[in-house]
Amino acid sequence: MNFIKMLIGLPVIIIVLIFAFVNNDLVTFNLWPFYFEVTVSQSVAIVFFVLFGYIYGKFNSWLSYSPVRKALRQQKKENKKLSKEQVKLSEKVTDLEGSITNLKEEAKDAKLAAKDAEDAAKAAEKEKKRAAFKERLRNIFRFGRKD
Repeated sequence: MNFIKMLIGLPVIIIVLIFAFVNNDLVTFNLWPFYFEVTVSQSVAIVFFVLFGYIYGKFNSWLSYSPVRKALRQQKKENKKLSKEQVKLSEKVTDLEGSITNLKEEAKDAKLAAKDAEDAAKAAEKEKKRAAFKERLRNIFRFGRKD
């Protein structure tokens, strides 16, 4: 883009300067409401007005883009705020993932403990049945004997 600006701007500047220095007559400018007259070389007047137009255009462009610059500043503030919030949320997600891992391990441990308790209950039930069976057998064999 800068190359295109230079490609167009450089010949225009050269043409304006050549035109200004070729026209070297004196010119009188009359500032109407103030009754003020200025007599200068035509080349100085041309260069002055071209430079004034360039500066005026730049200033006007700068003013017209002020809402865009304001929006960019607000966007930067919002981006910083959202970045901080993202960091906080990512830390929270990491903590929650750690908690999920711990809960999964605790659930596995609880399942193993429940299975162990169930096995112990089955073993106790079997032992109770054996004890009852032994007691019945003793009663059966005692029934025929007299003590």
